[in-house]
Amino acid sequence: MLCCVGRLALLLFAPLSVSFLLLVAGSHQGQGFHEAAGSRIRLQNPHKHEVHCSRERSRAAWEAIDEYLMPFVEKEKYELPSKCRLRSDNDIFREQEQHKIHFDINDWRCGFCKKAFRAEKFLDQHFENRHNNLVDNSEGRCLADLCGALHCDLMMEFKKPKSKCNAAAAARNRHLCESLADSCFPINQGLSATRLHEFFLRQFCDAHTCKHGTKPFPKGGRKQTNRFYLALCILTLILLPLFYLIVFLQQREVRKGVQDLKQLSKVGHKKKPS
Repeated sequence: MLCCVGRLALLLFAPLSVSFLLLVAGSHQGQGFHEAAGSRIRLQNPHKHEVHCSRERSRAAWEAIDEYLMPFVEKEKYELPSKCRLRSDNDIFREQEQHKIHFDINDWRCGFCKKAFRAEKFLDQHFENRHNNLVDNSEGRCLADLCGALHCDLMMEFKKPKSKCNAAAAARNRHLCESLADSCFPINQGLSATRLHEFFLRQFCDAHTCKHGTKPFPKGGRKQTNRFYLALCILTLILLPLFYLIVFLQQREVRKGVQDLKQLSKVGHKKKPS
């Protein structure tokens, strides 16, 4: 009797044991599949590296270079050496900045995927989220690190608080500025390099002092068409023909009125008795 009961119990629990083992095996297999899939996802979408460089200040630094330095470099037909940190290819954001399309005040386009944005800041966020692979975050390629020498705050139109000049900060910025002059315009590289070396010191470095009366960019910069002047010219071209049309119509009405008066006067003379 006990033997029959044992056989019956074995028959009942054997399928359950097999199902449990299959379930455990299946769970381990599924876990392995998900881990493998997760590994593929991580390989396909690796964690993007953080860029510890201010895009806004890098843009301000490049604007200072492009407006107040490059016109004079181009005039001298001088090529900046590869070790010069002022070169455009030393800006990690340069490729992205060159693919910005600005149609109107509220119309910015991505040059890579043609997506439209209402403001430049949204386009910057799009670059960080969708085209971050185009950023080469190599050491020494952050133009924002040169802002102390290139007067980025002035380019960004920040209002400086009324405070005492920090002599130590001014000295650090001047030292950085002079090191840029030495590396980008070595005086042993010819007359053009010597002239540009002296120019860079006057244009950028002399203003790093607590003495009053010294301002950056005393030599001026790239001549740009004033937008207000351009708008005024366009408005004048539109209104000038309209003005002449109004004058013409007014003169025609005046001539017509004079002729009518003459005709009336002639009719009045004819009606007078002799």
